[in-house]
Amino acid sequence: MKFFFNTNKNLIAFFLDIFLVSISWVVSFYLRFNFDLPETHTNNLIESFPFVVIIQGVVIYKLALYRGTWRYVSFLEVKKIILGVLLGSLILVSIFLIIRDYILIPRSVFIIYPLSLIVLMCGIRFSYRVAIDNPYFYKKSYDSSPVVVIGSGPAAVSLIKELISGKDWKVVSVLDDDSSMHGREIMGIMVDGNLSKLNDINVKYKPSHIIVAIPNISHIELKKIIENANKINLKVLTIPTVSDLITGKAAISLIRPIKIDDLLGRDAVELDNDGLDSLISKNTILISGAGGSIGSELWRQVIKFKPKLLVCLDISEYLLYQLERDLDSLGFMIPTLYLVGDVRDEGRITKIIKSYKPKVIFHAAAYKHVPLMEKQNVSEAIFNNVLGTYSIAKSAKQEKVERFVLISTDKAVNPTNVMGASKRMAEMVCQDLQEEKDTRFIIVRFGNVLGSSGSVIPQFKDQISKGGPLTVTHPDMTRYFMSVQEASQLVMQAGLMGKGGEIFVLDMGDSIKIVDLARNMIRLSGFDEEDIGIKYTGIRPGEKLFEEVLLNFEKTVSTSHKKLRVASSVKPDINYNKDLMEWIKTLLNKAEDLIKKELKLWVKEYKNNSS
Repeated sequence: MKFFFNTNKNLIAFFLDIFLVSISWVVSFYLRFNFDLPETHTNNLIESFPFVVIIQGVVIYKLALYRGTWRYVSFLEVKKIILGVLLGSLILVSIFLIIRDYILIPRSVFIIYPLSLIVLMCGIRFSYRVAIDNPYFYKKSYDSSPVVVIGSGPAAVSLIKELISGKDWKVVSVLDDDSSMHGREIMGIMVDGNLSKLNDINVKYKPSHIIVAIPNISHIELKKIIENANKINLKVLTIPTVSDLITGKAAISLIRPIKIDDLLGRDAVELDNDGLDSLISKNTILISGAGGSIGSELWRQVIKFKPKLLVCLDISEYLLYQLERDLDSLGFMIPTLYLVGDVRDEGRITKIIKSYKPKVIFHAAAYKHVPLMEKQNVSEAIFNNVLGTYSIAKSAKQEKVERFVLISTDKAVNPTNVMGASKRMAEMVCQDLQEEKDTRFIIVRFGNVLGSSGSVIPQFKDQISKGGPLTVTHPDMTRYFMSVQEASQLVMQAGLMGKGGEIFVLDMGDSIKIVDLARNMIRLSGFDEEDIGIKYTGIRPGEKLFEEVLLNFEKTVSTSHKKLRVASSVKPDINYNKDLMEWIKTLLNKAEDLIKKELKLWVKEYKNNSS
């Protein structure tokens, strides 16, 4: 029996509906005769009973009226019930008219019966929902944590419903800036006022948390709430973003801690989805450095547009293995190749490009860690970032790849370190390869990515987990930050818009002091600065106090996308690539100090501050 109903709950609901059918049929007879049922009609009631149960039961089963979730019953389900009852009644009328010589049913019964059944079936469902939604239905245990919900919109109402029906949280108050809601109740919980009432609420109810139930809240408003909560030692949680709710990635009930991304004040990226669909869908896309922070996020963004084939290239076998596991967990049925290879190996790269003929190459493979590349690894930084870029870019040009997108960095601007200088050379390598026809070489330059390998965020998290202190190189050091998702989306958008040879500069917003970032992370982790501490360690080799997005001689012009500008960069000298490759061949036998001195020949803006 359970096989036909999928779950025990469906089976119970079905038999409960059959019970209500039985009650309605009997009651309709008794109401017709004012509860004084004649013997002849008692026989008619008994003889007609099997017909009613079977016919109405079949209709209920076929229309699946038993499948509705009573906890969320709505008027849509009421419409289905009315349709089912009326359909069953019409069939019964037809049958009893045919056999009226054997079973006589009073005409009024056919009016009373459907009305009473509709009332009973709808009534029991709505009664259950009302009981569940009642804040006193569930008795909260003494372990339930009292919380204050910020917001009174649809998201807040949905969240309060979820919290009330659970056992972990007890909503004690709602706060909202909308004065029209003050003094009103949501699910029996009073809207006590705006954020200024938080101190009074804290004294009265002693909540443990604040939950911000406003999906589209601005970073300024969120900072204000966090500052108020910190003053009275309340932890702040929030619900998923609007985009996650729309795409179904998360539900309202998925409460999470505030993340540092929430405080950056970055707006959602507007993408030309139609253009990206025509660029990526049903085409082969290659991502070098696919296992890295940017490469793996590009991979996640690209698969949304369903390429014909996605080629993931990385020198790290382990990172490719992790990437393959991630794709399996996401459930995307996209043909994907995971290829181990070094971008400096021109033969291997040419074979891959020739075999799979990608339409677009996103070149994210690079050594990025500034201090690590500054000492004992100078030649490797140049081999990987410059020679590697030249090898894959030249192969792309030879095989007539439509677009080659180089992921660059703001550290390439007036570089003071080897990593930045090597990325500036990579930019000029691509510019030198650009011709009017064939491959479009597009360069995208941006700053630090939150949570990337080598980023300060994972370092701070690790230091907080160990009890501190957080190490900051200088109290005045600033950096530009964006999320890896935003950076990857803008890289794709720039790749779509590029005509060839441009350097796209991403809008990085305002620069952020690293020490302020450290303080925010301490607070978001539930600690005070006195608990964890901040230690200044001094500027490391090759580091700047602040980053720039343009060279001294560069200016930018706007594009059709508000977050993308194009730098008016000067092209490299004739034969730049030819001469540069000859110089690179000599590096293995040179001292690092000499290599740094000679870097000035290839990147005129380079200034060595690591000595």
